[in-house]
Amino acid sequence: MVQEKNNKRNQISRRSFLTNSATAAAGFMIVPRHVLGGKGYTAPSDKLRVAGIGVGGKGESDLSEISKGPSDIVVLCDVDDRRAAGSVKRFPKAKYYKDYREMLEKEHKNIDAVTVSSPDHNHAVQAMAAMQLGKHVYVQKPLTHDIYEARMLTEAAKKYKVVTQMGNQGASGDGVRQLMEWYNAGLIGDVHTVYCWTNRPVWPQGLPWPSQKAEIPKELDWDLWLGTAPKKDYVDKLVPFNWRGWWDYGTGALGDMGCHIVEPPFRVLGLGYPTSAEASVGSVYVDEFKQGYFPDSCPPSSHVIMNFEGKNGKPDIKLHWMDGGIQPARPEELGPNERMGDGGNGAIFIGSKGKMMCGTYGMYPSLLPSSRNKEVNVKQTIARVPEGHYVQWVNAAIAGYGKKELSAPFDISGPLTETILMGNLAIRSYDVRKPKADGKGFNYPGRYIKLMWDGPNMKITNFDDANQFVKRTYRDGWSLGV
Repeated sequence: MVQEKNNKRNQISRRSFLTNSATAAAGFMIVPRHVLGGKGYTAPSDKLRVAGIGVGGKGESDLSEISKGPSDIVVLCDVDDRRAAGSVKRFPKAKYYKDYREMLEKEHKNIDAVTVSSPDHNHAVQAMAAMQLGKHVYVQKPLTHDIYEARMLTEAAKKYKVVTQMGNQGASGDGVRQLMEWYNAGLIGDVHTVYCWTNRPVWPQGLPWPSQKAEIPKELDWDLWLGTAPKKDYVDKLVPFNWRGWWDYGTGALGDMGCHIVEPPFRVLGLGYPTSAEASVGSVYVDEFKQGYFPDSCPPSSHVIMNFEGKNGKPDIKLHWMDGGIQPARPEELGPNERMGDGGNGAIFIGSKGKMMCGTYGMYPSLLPSSRNKEVNVKQTIARVPEGHYVQWVNAAIAGYGKKELSAPFDISGPLTETILMGNLAIRSYDVRKPKADGKGFNYPGRYIKLMWDGPNMKITNFDDANQFVKRTYRDGWSLGV
């Protein structure tokens, strides 16, 4: 019965979405504001009809924020009824589905936009299906699970002319704009080194896959949750949070926090694709001098160094990423009792004339030493986003493709995500192993080398085994549809 159910699901193809989408425009009646009238009344044609995929946890808060703009949350979709309960209660008039493919097939005439707040491994297929129906999309960070997916979504946003935004809220904050104004004013000269760090992971990593399978909760459709990932038995404590530490589903500490912490230097410095990456990772020892080998799980800590070519005569830039609680040395200009970043997370820019620093989301921007913040007065040159990240997307979607500026459209957040995932490619290459010629043990050819990256062609040029991490193979029945 389960197999029959799964086969039926897989017959709900993207082809049927696209066939039906041609009638979507005809099914949407514009009701002029003056007909319905009334001071302060928002006509149906002026409200964005939104469907949410993944509506528990972060998905619930995403929809809550989006609903503060001129929008109606009309459809909810989640594979886990327990997680969806809060959104179902908050938006009682919204229709509810478990399978996003069924939802899109039946509701595409009734929606204008889709939010995607599911686990990382299903972001791309869900967002692509919506975009191919001409729906605007808001997708949680990281935009995708692998580099190829990020490139495909970036190209699809232009092809289908839809309004897009990634869920890195700091991109709409005042902090990153303040940093940009300081840098553009030349206050710290030309940046050559950046340090980014986080105290994540705050979930288990660096461990073996559980050997004991568990009973699937009746509210959870496990096969739908797996989606593009390989078929595996359900295990305890994976859903709803700890999947982040497993490569089949999550993208580790770097994927979780990089889009918040690397985003300020990426934007301030106008970074493009990195030219190279190298990584070292924390080890887990299971006995005396016996190192554990758990390639399915993200490591407990890592240090990644990525290099970027300087632009317009500026120097090349070396960006350090540190996670698992590892932090860079405190800048000499920072007082002994002053907080570095926001404590557990942050970024430091080192330039030829000075330094500046911020926390997660670009918050708490500060010149170093901090006394400079009182001495310097730089004119505001970059417009702020008073409506916030979510409502900015709602307003832009209502206006239509290309009509309003966004903070994190896919043409910006796509390359940012590729950069983040390039760091993960280096981390995963560290665990590539080959049997030694004598059959005694293994070699690890991906360690202690610099991976040279051809960004435009998405290819490591000096260690081919690393390219397996550029693009995943989906489980049978799942496709990105490109």
